[in-house]
Amino acid sequence: MKKTKMKKLLIATDSFLPRWDGIARFLNEIIPKLAAHYEIKVIAPNFEGEFKEYIDVEVIRVPLSRLMVADYPVPKPSYKEVKKHVKEADIVWTQTIGPIGAMAIMSASREKKQIIAYIHSIEWDLFPRSLRTMGVVKWLVHKSASLITRHLYNKCTLLLVPSAEVAELLDRKGIRVPKKVVHMGTDTKLFSPPESKAKAKEAIGIMPNTLVVGFAGRIGLEKDLETLYRAFGRIHRKHEALLLIVGQDMKGITKRFHANPKVRLAGATNNIAPYLQAMDVYVLSSLTETSSLSTIEAMSCGAAVISTPVGSVKEYIKEGFNGMFFPKKDSYTPAKKIDTVLKDGFLRKRLGENARRTIINRFSWDKTVSELREVFDTI
Repeated sequence: MKKTKMKKLLIATDSFLPRWDGIARFLNEIIPKLAAHYEIKVIAPNFEGEFKEYIDVEVIRVPLSRLMVADYPVPKPSYKEVKKHVKEADIVWTQTIGPIGAMAIMSASREKKQIIAYIHSIEWDLFPRSLRTMGVVKWLVHKSASLITRHLYNKCTLLLVPSAEVAELLDRKGIRVPKKVVHMGTDTKLFSPPESKAKAKEAIGIMPNTLVVGFAGRIGLEKDLETLYRAFGRIHRKHEALLLIVGQDMKGITKRFHANPKVRLAGATNNIAPYLQAMDVYVLSSLTETSSLSTIEAMSCGAAVISTPVGSVKEYIKEGFNGMFFPKKDSYTPAKKIDTVLKDGFLRKRLGENARRTIINRFSWDKTVSELREVFDTI
């Protein structure tokens, strides 16, 4: 029997391991599962750190420039090299519209290749919020990001979006390319409630009777951890509580938190599950998100989640059932809600159990992979 030739899939991304963030973790889950079905090549920045190679996946590393944008070291791709890999591919699948993603889209468009983009973030919202700019400068950055995003995405064959709301948002921006919803997933076996919350806390060096309020993810200005810090400051004296922040802070955003003995900054890790399992309350204070993978993982671990109503978070969290909401930039409302949840163990347990059931029913990597394969096989 003649063996079916596998399609060649080029994944172009400006975010990849060993630099951990939501996109890198998404690809880390997806790539091994897709590698059995496609000939995969990844073109990504050459970030510092250890990286375990994938089986049967070629990773082309792009050198970094000296330019830093917010907390992000900007890659310096060669158009000639990007074009070479694009020409060899059947499908170009982009994750970002930074230098690598944008160059891959432009090259693939000229080569008449099938171009699929996964929308991990709303670029015209994320980029200005990640910079320390104000007034006219911020408006100009927002306007420029909007124009560039629309120009690049309109060159694509198909856009994969994490929710119908994101699809509608792109439509309103004049991005007319067809869109398909492909939800994020999570490993519900890895991200599962601990057998003992007390032992989970002890495992990461926290006293078992301490109530833990936490956040995990990339630490950028758009995450607005200052609001979380102020909210925690309002209530920590009422409880034997600790604020646990997990993630890499490259710009000193959490610098002033160090002096507070009620705050623990855990830094970056390639395994956040033990930290999420130790959290009683997970708080997302972000100003912009699409899906928020870390929130999905926290819910899968049975944490009670209190979040700003960003992206598709407001689709999978129902107020008072499996989580709670508070307005952006407001530290008073989350302080009240954190206080209520910490005081009421029954409420905390109910929110966590309902959150866990929501994730099991709606999110799985197997489903994500199945939807991606359907796209790649039929396009």
